[in-house]
Amino acid sequence: MPFPIKVCVVCSEEFELKPDKPGFANRCPECSTPESSDPVTKLRMDADERKTASEANEARRQAMRQLLYRKDS
Repeated sequence: MPFPIKVCVVCSEEFELKPDKPGFANRCPECSTPESSDPVTKLRMDADERKTASEANEARRQAMRQLLYRKDS
């Protein structure tokens, strides 16, 4: 069974859509390579933000613990 022939939406070239092709199904292998974006896209948190997030997570865990394990009286 032959692979389906698709047309790339970027460069309008025809290509075979193979099962383990990386990238997008509507782009040819040359056009579906990841674009080089800013490598530091991960958000950096300072000490105050980390502490606030940690406290919020602890409060969530405590609330879930109370909901799950409270004794019905």
